Amino acid sequence: MKTVILAGGKGTRLMPYTTVFPKPLMPIGDVPILDLVLRQLKQAGMREVVISVGHLAELIIAYCGDGSQYGLSITYVREREPLGTIGPLSLIEGLDEPFLVLNGDVLTDLDYGALGAFHQQHRPSATVACFQRPHIVDKAVVSLDDDGRIIGYLEKPTFHHLVAMGLYVFDPSVLAHIAPGQRLDAPDLIPTLMASGKTVQAFEFDGYWLDIGVPTDYQRAMDDFSTVHERIFRRAPDR
Repeated sequence: MKTVILAGGKGTRLMPYTTVFPKPLMPIGDVPILDLVLRQLKQAGMREVVISVGHLAELIIAYCGDGSQYGLSITYVREREPLGTIGPLSLIEGLDEPFLVLNGDVLTDLDYGALGAFHQQHRPSATVACFQRPHIVDKAVVSLDDDGRIIGYLEKPTFHHLVAMGLYVFDPSVLAHIAPGQRLDAPDLIPTLMASGKTVQAFEFDGYWLDIGVPTDYQRAMDDFSTVHERIFRRAPDR
């Protein structure tokens, strides 16, 4: 299964770090997170990778090269203007079988091979990897009746929301919904697919997942790295 890694964003929420490093090359432990992702893909049995680059593209290309050091074949497409999380797919040729798409800055112990196998089994137009993420409200939540009387008072409750992880498997038919050169994000594409009658399947995951898009999550990723790294690479040797 071909894999597309989205690595063209500017990482504005991690400024000023990302003025000199593209976000996928930000170090987690002693390696860039993109290095970890590529080794995970190799372990999962993937062979062909296309990396969409934009901001500081030369650094990513210089670091990853042709992929031979990972046992992968890596090619690149360049976003001349930011195209979002889905738009870059319009630049890629040869997506004629189901393909994996992932953000280049996600730290997770999800097995990409298992995600691909799930999609092949269910055959939807799109599979979206989803994670139950807790949200802690740091104040008391008050409920009222129709007369404004308090009928509930819950101190600092925790709510859980099923959130998209930035990992997808798409059938080639979805490419018909992506105009060449148009900026398009996943929250635009997924509702479009559903509105057109396409099946969109959730792959629910209960392991470790973290998007390093903000400084607090980046710090947590560094704190968790050794444990997560062990969990990922103790699963199985490279195939």
